[in-house]
Amino acid sequence: MLIGENIMLALNGLLANKMRALLTMLGIIIGIGSVIAIMSVGNSISSSVSSSMEDMGVNNITLGVSQKSTSETSTADGRVFMGFSRGSTMDDEDYITDEMLDAMKEEFADSIREILLSESAGSGAAEDGNLTANVTLTGVNTAYLENEDLTLLAGRTLTETDQTKTKRVVLVSDKLADSLFDGDYDAAVGSEVQVYVSNRYYSYAIVGVYEYEDSGFTTESDDDIYTSLYMPLEAARNQNHSTAGYSQLTIVTASGVDSTSLCTELENWFNNSYYRNNDSFEISASSMESMVSSMTSMLSTVSIAISVIAGISLLVGGIGVMNIMLVSITERTREIGTRKALGATNGSIRLQFITESIVICLLGGFIGIVLGLILAAVATNALGYAAKPSVGGIVFSVTFSILIGVFFGYYPANKAAKMNPIEALRYE
Repeated sequence: MLIGENIMLALNGLLANKMRALLTMLGIIIGIGSVIAIMSVGNSISSSVSSSMEDMGVNNITLGVSQKSTSETSTADGRVFMGFSRGSTMDDEDYITDEMLDAMKEEFADSIREILLSESAGSGAAEDGNLTANVTLTGVNTAYLENEDLTLLAGRTLTETDQTKTKRVVLVSDKLADSLFDGDYDAAVGSEVQVYVSNRYYSYAIVGVYEYEDSGFTTESDDDIYTSLYMPLEAARNQNHSTAGYSQLTIVTASGVDSTSLCTELENWFNNSYYRNNDSFEISASSMESMVSSMTSMLSTVSIAISVIAGISLLVGGIGVMNIMLVSITERTREIGTRKALGATNGSIRLQFITESIVICLLGGFIGIVLGLILAAVATNALGYAAKPSVGGIVFSVTFSILIGVFFGYYPANKAAKMNPIEALRYE
């Protein structure tokens, strides 16, 4: 008997017992639907998080001063422990200095495109009479602002002249302009803004208004959001009375540079050149590329683990298929006997019932895929992410459905193939 004829026989059998067929496929439908939904939602979240992190600069390296382990400590019983200099405070010589940065740029001239420097000057409230807006004061260098790729709505950005003359000028967000200047950005430019931070008022001249962009990670209301108020780096350092160097900075690598390898090279260069004799601190570097990779890997692992748990119902569904196939063979014993008496081989009988089992699993699988995609679309929409179906999950589901059909259908099919035709014809 041809494969096509076997498939038609299987479909006719399912149509003759619609409710029984649907109940048989239910475990397959639920299992496949759950796996597809979970993997698709995981895909969507992973893509969204990765995209957001990449927007921050996938080629960026964060370089900073961190505490390191102290010397070995021996106990009375001879055991050796490594201690950590917890609570150590940084002295001026522990910071990264401008001289170090100049030497680093010279040493890694082909690998480093820009160095982004910033210094927090605290968080507070910008005020104008009874009107207020929450802000975070951040001192930045010119390269930092260029890397932020801000969209100017009015005025200008901070210039090198602002930096060298440490002017008390600021770049504010449109949210601040909306709150304090009723959305009149042109009126905001050139105006003075008072910021209350660290129990003190500071006055700054607004030179530009930029468009605030939600990072996608905040769940706060507009009234609670703190937007950045950018000021020249040295002005922020003067305001903080900072005389030391930098505890942390960001490096933008040149095109084509392996940021992970550069992290190791920078750590070794700094620690061998400047921190060899520092007992408390060392330089550590991490790349956004490795962070994105780690985050994606973690989300994928969690998604697969949950999918495996959800896929247990597939095993239940497979057992249900085997059970119904055994019942079907019992009901069709005389049919099997008649076919064998007419010359049907054991192989053709076996193939007929395996095909029927595969058809049941495939139909359940396809229904489960549709159900899973619908559930995934609803879930991702509710979470605020773009739906991204898991192609790998769909292919896996179809393949697994076929394997379930073969695995759980083989025993009943083999039992039918081995029937004695005489006994089968006499079966009541």
